[in-house]
Amino acid sequence: MENENNGQAPVTGEELNHLLKVRLEKLNELRERGADPFLITKYDVTAHSSDIKEDYAHFEGKDVSVAGRLMSKRIMGKASFCNVQDLKGSIQCYVARDSIGEEPYGDFKKMDIGDIVGIAGKVFTTKTGEISIHAERVTLLVKSLQILPEKYHGLTNTDLRYRQRYVDLIMSPQTRETFIKRSRIIKEIRDHLDRQGFIEVETPMLVSNAGGANARPFDTHYNALDEDVKLRISLELYLKRLIVGGLERVYEIGRVFRNEGVDTRHNPEFTLMELYQAYTDYYGMMDLVENMFRDVAKKVLGTARITYDGVEIDLESPFKRMTMIDALKEFGGIDFSVVKTDEEAKALAKEHHVEFEARHKKGDILSLLFEELVESHLVQPTFILDHPVEISPLTKRKPDNPELTERFELFITCREMANAYSELNDPIDQRVRFEAQEALKAAGDEEANSMDEDFINALMVGMPPTGGIGIGIDRYVMLLTDSYAIRDVLLFPTMKTLG
Repeated sequence: MENENNGQAPVTGEELNHLLKVRLEKLNELRERGADPFLITKYDVTAHSSDIKEDYAHFEGKDVSVAGRLMSKRIMGKASFCNVQDLKGSIQCYVARDSIGEEPYGDFKKMDIGDIVGIAGKVFTTKTGEISIHAERVTLLVKSLQILPEKYHGLTNTDLRYRQRYVDLIMSPQTRETFIKRSRIIKEIRDHLDRQGFIEVETPMLVSNAGGANARPFDTHYNALDEDVKLRISLELYLKRLIVGGLERVYEIGRVFRNEGVDTRHNPEFTLMELYQAYTDYYGMMDLVENMFRDVAKKVLGTARITYDGVEIDLESPFKRMTMIDALKEFGGIDFSVVKTDEEAKALAKEHHVEFEARHKKGDILSLLFEELVESHLVQPTFILDHPVEISPLTKRKPDNPELTERFELFITCREMANAYSELNDPIDQRVRFEAQEALKAAGDEEANSMDEDFINALMVGMPPTGGIGIGIDRYVMLLTDSYAIRDVLLFPTMKTLG
């Protein structure tokens, strides 16, 4: 049954049960002969597939040993061809009875697609010009007891792709490449920040007060202390404590957890990067994030002009900068600078069919109008500056307009990619804003911040002027890998439990 997945139609349920039974019988036969592959503990790999192909001049005629998954097999009497897939790709192997011996060749013929094998032999080129390995030894390292999806149809069930990512990684080179790129992106972010003098730190995930963002936290209970705790929704408040302590440039890349819905842009646990730099402001953060986005793209993709969903995104040119009020005027046709009262703002929202709640104030309405009328226009990199104070409880006010704050969001492909502030360091103002958030929470807003007395105390000790920024790593990876859904860049996205 060695060809069950080599281009034939998908098997039926009855055929599948038969194939699984055959594989178990093969394993039992191996064990009876004292050749149980699961007793093998190691295999010496000297090269990977792409290493051999990319440097054939070095490897030609030399002995190599590769290991990977058997993805195809073509039996031709006394000689056969197979393809072995490893971390870096796949390579053809020529297996001949006269080279490996009659009994080992018989064992090879019984191997199944999906088995993990080690092949040792010499590198050569076939008559058709394909770089291959002429096998001298074939070792069965692991017997696969499950049937892989038929290769021409692949793992077409999207839900199953996410639930069985291990199979998706085997069958889809694109999936493997996405996650290899994800690792490189995070490495390049770290390297970039390290060159700027930042230090990487770690802060608590289990917290008594989940502050730093407007989000509903997950609640749990710490048995040892008999205390209710929450999973963090942000990294902000602990990192700012470190700025108070004199660590002038800090960052953390870590998981945060928000008790919210799942869609193409949101997963309840995701990776967030936050950094804080003393003695700078949100303009300094704009320069930092623009340079970082450009630098990382060049390092990972070789260019800062990338393609996302068929559209060229220009990370090379200077990013556009405009205020939220100016953006609403340009794209929504609304001059919000003349709006003076909450009632006028709500009348505008009604006029433009934008839903709001009774508790919303003028600044909330500005944000809602922006989301509805502007965000869909922000395809190329654009910094949106000067958010209303109502939606920015941890941000410094603008000295010339205290209704607005020194905050920006970076939008690319109509999505928020970064959020940054000139950080509020006035403990008196911060207390007032926390109290306003507490009032919202008491009125039923489950996403409002809570008072954090220790953080207030840290600000009273004194935090220097500071710029801070948060970047959703998953969305950033989506951008640089041309991925539509956040689940495509999470190895194991949140899924509803079956059964």
